[in-house]
Amino acid sequence: MPISPLAVAFPRLLPVAGVRFATAAAGIRYRGRTDVMLAEFAPGTTVAGVFTRNQCPGAPVTWCREILAAGQARGLLVNAGNANVFNGIAGMNAVRSTAAAAAQALGCRSEEIFTASTGVIGEPMPAERMVAVMDELAGRLDPDHWDEAARSIMTTDTFPKGATRVARIGGVEVRISGIAKGSGMIAPDMATMLAFVVTDAAIPAPILQSLLKSGAEPSFNCITVDSDTSTSDTLLLFATGQAPHPPVQDTRGLVGFRKALIAVLHDLAQAVVRDGEGAQKLIDITVTGAVSARSARRIGLAIANSPLVKTAIAGGDANWGRIVMAVGKAGEPADRDRLAVAIGGVWMARDGQIVAGYDETPVVAHMRGLEIRIAVDLGLGRGRAQVWGCDLTHGYVDINGAYRS
Repeated sequence: MPISPLAVAFPRLLPVAGVRFATAAAGIRYRGRTDVMLAEFAPGTTVAGVFTRNQCPGAPVTWCREILAAGQARGLLVNAGNANVFNGIAGMNAVRSTAAAAAQALGCRSEEIFTASTGVIGEPMPAERMVAVMDELAGRLDPDHWDEAARSIMTTDTFPKGATRVARIGGVEVRISGIAKGSGMIAPDMATMLAFVVTDAAIPAPILQSLLKSGAEPSFNCITVDSDTSTSDTLLLFATGQAPHPPVQDTRGLVGFRKALIAVLHDLAQAVVRDGEGAQKLIDITVTGAVSARSARRIGLAIANSPLVKTAIAGGDANWGRIVMAVGKAGEPADRDRLAVAIGGVWMARDGQIVAGYDETPVVAHMRGLEIRIAVDLGLGRGRAQVWGCDLTHGYVDINGAYRS
């Protein structure tokens, strides 16, 4: 597939002390490309996770939820091409066998190996192919293989996704780097498809979990491509503890770290939307004047998920009536006679009617661009949210209509 016109270049991710990566071609579904990634973490690494709320989750999600309570991680095993979803007991057995093989290769317990899978639902997982490349993976671990790791977990993605930041804890520099994959079946609740972030900070698991959960809200929980929530959504944050900063007792000394973490999560989430299946335009929606931030986000997502809004943007049609429709159907408090709508900074409708003297010319020009800005003010309160989505094109139908072929 051609690279998305909204693609961003893969950045040079800062190496993070205490983590190494390796990839291999196991032939799970794809031929001639890597499709398995193994990450090794230093002893003592803590972990936090946020997962899909889809009620039919994959076996890897179930496994990760079960072992997350211990808060410790030594490895991460990820495959592309098969989601290992709806495979019954065979799916869980596949997770257990691959986790055991990874644990043996890394010299740890199976319960310290986190797993994730992405790809087709309902097809048997060829776990033996992953097990067969485990020694190869363990022998090729390298701290600089971020790019290879990001590419190995892609499915319908058209470009690899990464982000990196530096922060300080107690005056000591710490690094945060992460990768993600995703381009379709992207909707919040939890967050996103697959995303893995690593820091060399030493942060206890309960505090790490709090940071990740709050960081997912303004980032991954504010993006959508098609309103569908994947069965495999997994966001994991690992802290290797290699940075020599003072002990962390609570979040009071982590203001800078929290800001840097959210920036990494935001960059990854943005990259996912930019790679939406068939996407040609990024949609940036700001909702103000709602009764609450939660209400504002729901209204923003209703706009971003509306097929009529998305297709209008794909066609460059400045049809603000569709935005009004989406606001009204969101199920949140709204008043037609207080509502205002703008595209590209031009207010088109206000107080229940079109703005006097409204000139569509600059709006039409804005609609020809790659990034479309929509603003909605409900005039009811102080609730505010910003969400991101993409247009809906024939490319989306083509990709998903032939996904299994």
